[in-house]
Amino acid sequence: MRVEYINPFVEAAFNVLKEVLVNSDVRRGELYLKSASTPVLGVAAIVGLAGDVEGRVLFDMNRDTALAVASVMNGEQLATLDDLAKATITELANMITAQAVTKLHDLGFQFDLTPPAIFTGDNMEVSDQDVEALIVPMETPQGKIEINVAIRERA
Repeated sequence: MRVEYINPFVEAAFNVLKEVLVNSDVRRGELYLKSASTPVLGVAAIVGLAGDVEGRVLFDMNRDTALAVASVMNGEQLATLDDLAKATITELANMITAQAVTKLHDLGFQFDLTPPAIFTGDNMEVSDQDVEALIVPMETPQGKIEINVAIRERA
């Protein structure tokens, strides 16, 4: 996986999280690769990519983190992972992906996105065949959010 694909997602995640979490202390953890199936933390928004590259970006967090992030973004305390909370996490995925894709288009890459889909539950995992996933952990006061990027150039 080329670093040109990853940096825009890292930068976009950092910038968007700083903005929507109202200048919170957002820190990027150490990047790491996963080549097998990846367990999902409990709440995941997934965006598919197609064009010059193919793959997906997964925005993964546990339920408490999702509720805390959605609460801050909505300016009110949300007690359950209801439709509003899920829509908020989906919008967060949209915002980060849109900013990253804009940077990638500026670099000459052309591809389309699928609308984000959100998955919730226990004991879920994502399996990517023939694509390594790079995990970008982001630490926020609301909890850890992992940006899981699995992209490859189209053959």
